[in-house]
Amino acid sequence: MEMNRAADGSGTDDGRPVGDNDALLLRILDRMRMQCARREYCETDIRKKIARELGPGQCPGIASDIVDRIIASLKNDGYIDDFRYSRAFARDKSSISGWGRLKIRHSLAAKGIDRDCIASAMDEIEDGAGMEKLEKALEARAKKLKDDPYRKFRLLKFALSRGFSYDEVSDMVDKVLEEN
Repeated sequence: MEMNRAADGSGTDDGRPVGDNDALLLRILDRMRMQCARREYCETDIRKKIARELGPGQCPGIASDIVDRIIASLKNDGYIDDFRYSRAFARDKSSISGWGRLKIRHSLAAKGIDRDCIASAMDEIEDGAGMEKLEKALEARAKKLKDDPYRKFRLLKFALSRGFSYDEVSDMVDKVLEEN
């Protein structure tokens, strides 16, 4: 791609000397490649990181051009893939963080992920995933709320805030309350 450095570091690989914008672009591109190599990022997250790198003093037209060129390069090189990101995000949030489908879907939509990518990511989540983590969290919360007259309400609110539907959590909350 035209933004790659020449082997001797003197300019771009097409022989052009590196100007101020090109040098800035290459520096930010290298930094974004290193970050994307460590973990998955969506396009929105990378756009925010690039904007922070550019700082508030950049001319909007130049900044927009630099951001678009960096994003295009990262996509072409396979560093950014919203489909791959959404699937990894859904798996991690479901199994590790114990989030429900609603919260995962909402978080992906807030990051600007396409509906088709979100639907595919939701297919990756196993039915009942995160329910065991939720049950343990509800048991711990129920112990803290032992004498609270609004205990059931608070447990339901807690479970719903984790992204599960009322139908999924109402029986579990009743079960936890019976045991505690």
